[in-house]
Parts: sequence; structure tokens; C-alpha cells
Amino acid sequence: MAKKKKTATKKNATKKAATKKVAKKATKKKATKKTATKKKAAKKTTKKKAKRKPNAAFMKPLTPSDKLAAIVGSKPLPRTEVVKKLWAYIKKNKLQDAKNRRNINADDKLKPVFGKSTVSMFEMTKIVSKHLK
Repeated sequence: MAKKKKTATKKNATKKAATKKVAKKATKKKATKKTATKKKAAKKTTKKKAKRKPNAAFMKPLTPSDKLAAIVGSKPLPRTEVVKKLWAYIKKNKLQDAKNRRNINADDKLKPVFGKSTVSMFEMTKIVSKHLK
């Protein structure tokens, strides 16, 4: 009789394992349906996406210092416009370093603004912000 009990428990164990597998498969199917609906919803929102509004702090007109005004002009300008005009001046006068394009070689007008002869483009915006009021 002891043998019969063992086989009976083995059968029960296999039945339980089979039902667990079926349950796992069912939950996977449900999960894929949910992700599919989320993807569709995401696509709909991207189509209706409105244009980005610029940050008001960037658009606030600031007056440049006398040193910076020699390059960009003395009128109050937003920070973004000041950087655009600086880049236009740099490209016009070919002040970008030939080997390392990230560096900018200062000429006679830019040296008082930068304070040194070579500045990286990432430092440039930091230095220029000190010359804006």
C-alpha cells in the first residue's frame, strides 16, 4: 500500500505542475495585450504633441557688457541670441581650432571676454553668462 500512495502523490504533483504552466501562459498573453494597448496609446499622444515652448528665462532680454557688446551689439538680447551671434562671429572669422573643433581660439575682440586665448565651447557659454546683466 505504501507504493500506491507514492504514485498517487506523483500524479498530483504532475497535475499541479501542469496547471501552473497553463496559468503562466495565460498571464503572459494578458501582459502582451496590455503592452500592445499602451504602445497604441503612446503613438496617439505623439501625433497630438504640441510645439515646445521656450523657457521664459532663456528668452528674457539681457544687456551685454561693453566687452561683449563689441561683438554682439549693445541692444538687450536673449541669452540664446547672444550665443547665436557669438557662433556666427567665430565661424565668420574661422576661430575654431583646426585640430580640436571643440576649442575656440580667441582673437583681439574675444580675448577680453574670455580672459584667455583658448576656450572650449562648453566653457564659452559659462563665461558669456558672466558678461550678461
